[in-house]
Amino acid sequence: YIMKKVKTLLKLFITMFKIGLFTFGGGYAMIAIIEREIVEHKKWIEHDDFMDLIAIAESTPGPLAINSATYVGYKISGVLGSVFATLGVVTPSVIIITLLASLLQLIAGNEIAQSAFTGISVAVCALVIQAILKLIKSGVKDALTFGIALASFLAMFLLNASPIIVILVSAVIGVISKRILDKCASKK
Repeated sequence: YIMKKVKTLLKLFITMFKIGLFTFGGGYAMIAIIEREIVEHKKWIEHDDFMDLIAIAESTPGPLAINSATYVGYKISGVLGSVFATLGVVTPSVIIITLLASLLQLIAGNEIAQSAFTGISVAVCALVIQAILKLIKSGVKDALTFGIALASFLAMFLLNASPIIVILVSAVIGVISKRILDKCASKK
């Protein structure tokens, strides 16, 4: 039992380490990679659970990647799993930031380094767009969810509304509409 638990913890750490190591651009860019590793390759959680994971990770304080890793780790192996998964996802960033901070003076004016960062930022944009499209496909299921998504986008884009307020209002709308739909269904 103990060896199986240790192997699971190491797999969590290594998987999250790889995700943290090869993802640039923050949590949103990580969504597609996390889904590919956790849902498709490892099959640790189902796609619907992954969507819940993203909703919870986005709604709670802290970075999306860390919240996601913590959630996955806990789901797979309890508190220890969340610790190992979280350490796995942050360790590459700590190492890379430490190395970059020491090298920053050397590469500050380097044209090749600047070009590399330009290329990386474009790739990150593609990862974010891919994550958005996957979230839209699985989250927008009908006219109501399309309306909530559109209203949320417009509220944040045009009105500069707080994402927290938008999430809370969307949750309230979801609960109210579910109750209304359930009442209508029970009357039939």
